[in-house]
Amino acid sequence: MEKKDLKAYIKDTSTPVKFIKGVGDVRAKQLAKIGINTVMDLFEYFPRNYIHRKIEPAIFELNPGDSIAMTTMISWVNEKSTRNGKYMLNVGVSDGHSTLICTWFNYPKDYSQKFKPGNLLWVSGTLSEYNGQLQLMHPEIEFVDEEEESDFWKKRAYLPVYPLTGNLTQKFFRRIIYNAFEEYADKIEENLPASILAKYGFLPRKIALQKMHFSLHPEELDSIHKRFVYEEFFYSQLLWARHKHYHKEEVKGIRFENKRQLTAQLYHKLPFKLTKAQIRVINEIFSDMTSDKQMSRLLQGDVGSGKTIVTLFAMLLAVENGYQAVLMAPTEILADQHYNNITKLLEGLPVKVALLKGGTYKGKEQTKTDIREGNADIIIGTHALFQREISFDRLGFAAIDEQHRFGVQQRARLAKKHKHPDLLYLSATPIPRSLSLTVYGDLEVSIIDELPPNRIPVTTLIRSSHKIELVYKEVAKELEKGRQVYIVCPLIEESDKVDLLDAKRMQRYISTKIFPQYSCVLIHGKMSSKEKEDIMRRFKAGDIKILVSTTVIEVGLDIPNATVMIVEHAERFGLAQLHQLRGRVGRGSDQAYCYLIEHLPATNIAKERLATLASTTDGFLIAEKDLELRGPGEIFGTEQSGMPHFKFANLVSDQPILNLARKDAFQIIAQDPELKNPENKLIKNTYFIQFAEKEKLILY
Repeated sequence: MEKKDLKAYIKDTSTPVKFIKGVGDVRAKQLAKIGINTVMDLFEYFPRNYIHRKIEPAIFELNPGDSIAMTTMISWVNEKSTRNGKYMLNVGVSDGHSTLICTWFNYPKDYSQKFKPGNLLWVSGTLSEYNGQLQLMHPEIEFVDEEEESDFWKKRAYLPVYPLTGNLTQKFFRRIIYNAFEEYADKIEENLPASILAKYGFLPRKIALQKMHFSLHPEELDSIHKRFVYEEFFYSQLLWARHKHYHKEEVKGIRFENKRQLTAQLYHKLPFKLTKAQIRVINEIFSDMTSDKQMSRLLQGDVGSGKTIVTLFAMLLAVENGYQAVLMAPTEILADQHYNNITKLLEGLPVKVALLKGGTYKGKEQTKTDIREGNADIIIGTHALFQREISFDRLGFAAIDEQHRFGVQQRARLAKKHKHPDLLYLSATPIPRSLSLTVYGDLEVSIIDELPPNRIPVTTLIRSSHKIELVYKEVAKELEKGRQVYIVCPLIEESDKVDLLDAKRMQRYISTKIFPQYSCVLIHGKMSSKEKEDIMRRFKAGDIKILVSTTVIEVGLDIPNATVMIVEHAERFGLAQLHQLRGRVGRGSDQAYCYLIEHLPATNIAKERLATLASTTDGFLIAEKDLELRGPGEIFGTEQSGMPHFKFANLVSDQPILNLARKDAFQIIAQDPELKNPENKLIKNTYFIQFAEKEKLILY
């Protein structure tokens, strides 16, 4: 049966990994858990480190906190029982000059017998110090002298170390890597044209893959690895290049005329002056809208930078051309806020504004009729506006607030509605450039990088949990002035009730012991939407003075009277998250304060996050730092639609390569959009194998 199966795959890098000598069905299932299903997956599973069999004196240069990976010699082994009856294993290792101690608690019964003084041991981990002696607690180890089944690895000066889990061992993995290359290396195909290899001095793919696993010069691997980073960026950027070409050349949008009727009336009646950044962005949007291409633009601006007013100008441009405009908000309370603000700004202008919400309420059917028959010019609602049975008379423009809830596929669906309306996506979460080029490569980007002149920056203070009483004294002064306060507790998954109880206890403690004279209410994720919205409305009206929350307080909610934000366990929050929380205060003309309450112990990264937040209010700088500290997956969540899954590339450290790959990809598509030229044949074949399905979803 297996041989018959194998015939379908014979000698091809797409062959299932189970057919490699030494693997089989059981091991194949274990390999699938780390993403290895085919021979090529195995080839592309690179070592994360290399063991050098030679001992080089280096221990004397090391300090506690250093991360190390080095070959040492076992000097002594000592196993003893601890006070609670458990065993502790200490193994002294030496580089010939100095010694450090490796320590284990809770280890297999016969573990100590594996360590033989005089044998070579590779150790990896983070150093600590105990009684003046360098120590590695539960380090990763490998016995360098252990009998390898293959003579090949015995003779190597360097051994690769792979990121493995479960029952997979380094010994097994090295053996199948060797077997796979022996059997399938001649089937590795090139996926970059000779012109690009020559331009950047990249090695051919087959040689580069072999060197990543078998190199005798680990110092060369960083430059070899760049080839794989480039190819990953290059093909993902080809997708965006083709999308933009298709969007500009093939799809026709609505060509609006800048009549300067409603837009000019609004401009002259504004109670404030637009910032230079707002004017620049309005011009960028109008330039798109007055062309015959469909606008797909991302508008980024920090909390309070004035994105809504910019959006209103764009909506009025559509309305004065006889079209309807829509603004979609992520929640009903924000839709209410937009409706109230926009209605106020448009007083006296001949524009009909409608608010459409979920559920059933009086007047809803009439609103739907007004939208369908063209008696509503501007329609404000939630994201469900396009999912329900709502029909428009002449939809010309749609703005989506807090667009990060909208993945690339939803953007495509929206773009195809009606007669290709112009689309504006609003984001209060600043997005680092490398992410906007990869996650939002289908969009043009506008940035409002200037706050209105009357805004006073929020004062951010890091305080120890031991000094919380002093914080409450300072907060009392704000409450006496009639101001309002947010207290945020750590965010948890909804199934875990530990921190939720803490939040309830916090609310009880604040309302009985600290500020019994003020109304203090708890809001959390387990409440119904109606309950949460009711509490937020009461807070906005000033009936509630202190709000204790276990969830992120609504992004964009405008409560000028709230001047204090206290974040408990601030060390457990992400930077962008903390920045968003801080943005809930300081929305009026009074000085606002954000207290970051730190509970020890905090990691170095957590301390760096808090220090960054305390030192700047620049959302873009914070976003770059957040990406650097956490990586893109965590920022967007692994399920973010359109989030590219890069195997080799790092969006922080590899930005220069991203820029080169993007430039090359866009240049090629500009000259040969369908990749018909003979010199692009290899690119075309590789591209369509990878992206044919994805293209169908996003070419809009």
